[in-house]
Amino acid sequence: MKKLALFLFLLIASVIFQKGIAQVPHYEITGRVEGAEGVTFTLQKMSAGKVIYLDTTVVQNGMFKITGGSVEYPERVSLVTLDRKKGMSFYLENSEITITGKLDSLTNASVRGSKSNDEYSEFLRSIKPYTEKQAKLRKDYNTANEAIIGEIKNVQKNFVKNNPGSFVSPILLRALINDLKPEEIESIIRSMDPEVAKSPDMIKIMTEVSVAPGKKAPDFTLNDVNGKPVSLSSKVGARLLMIDFWAGWCGPCRQENPNVLKVYNEFNKKGFDIIGVSLDRTRDEWVKAIADDKLPWTQVSDLKYFNSSAAKLYNVTAIPANFLLDEKGIIIATNLRGEALSAKIKGILGAR
Repeated sequence: MKKLALFLFLLIASVIFQKGIAQVPHYEITGRVEGAEGVTFTLQKMSAGKVIYLDTTVVQNGMFKITGGSVEYPERVSLVTLDRKKGMSFYLENSEITITGKLDSLTNASVRGSKSNDEYSEFLRSIKPYTEKQAKLRKDYNTANEAIIGEIKNVQKNFVKNNPGSFVSPILLRALINDLKPEEIESIIRSMDPEVAKSPDMIKIMTEVSVAPGKKAPDFTLNDVNGKPVSLSSKVGARLLMIDFWAGWCGPCRQENPNVLKVYNEFNKKGFDIIGVSLDRTRDEWVKAIADDKLPWTQVSDLKYFNSSAAKLYNVTAIPANFLLDEKGIIIATNLRGEALSAKIKGILGAR
């Protein structure tokens, strides 16, 4: 009899305990995301400028579920893929919330079960006519502003062409370099008065024009790590040759080197080659960086920092910098980095 009474007591206590847990305010998020099989999502929020991770879930059979958490008040949270390329935001509160959408358009996913989120969505709908009007005004402004900028540039161009003896002309011409064709710039340079043509600003412009796309890459000769002279012209002939200005002390250069190495390994056998021009100041620093980054291509330097003869010849004032040449030594692109470098090489040489 005592055992039966104890059993009944424990059973009743268990039921009360479970019922108590069920009554604790909490949220339960159920999601169906098309095209996200196996994708990991994190539930997170911002607090005092920092990301706070609330939970993690993986999509299985097109579904995911997050349970067991609670919030004191409704708050704005984000559901983001682990690579942070896709995500959405919504109001989280202690209720049963359902999210339905597609991975490639996650920001448009439907959220049901959150009263606060419904209220926020209604607010967005109420201001939509105004945000659309604002977007149109912004577009109209940008269009008008571009037209005015074009008119200003025409006035600049006319001033430069009509005032070949003015020392103001080189400054205005420099601001127009990206808007004028190389042959147009050369025509303006030839028309400049001799004294103006000798000014530092004009000399710099002429240097920039000489290494612009469409121009033949100026030749240079520097020593490799073993002290052997290597000329640029001796490397020209590969289907694509990149002159890569860098240095062991240059953080952005070192960060870019793995990407350059990846592109080199992928396309070297298809005709892509590199000649590295280091702006290091000591041989030890230079050689160590080559070894640490495992760079297999030809490396040259005169160890003169930005006073490097090649850097001056190519008007290199910041690194990393690069020039891509075709098999005839004609510059076809400059300063390609990251995905842009890979895409350019692949576009010319094709996929591996």
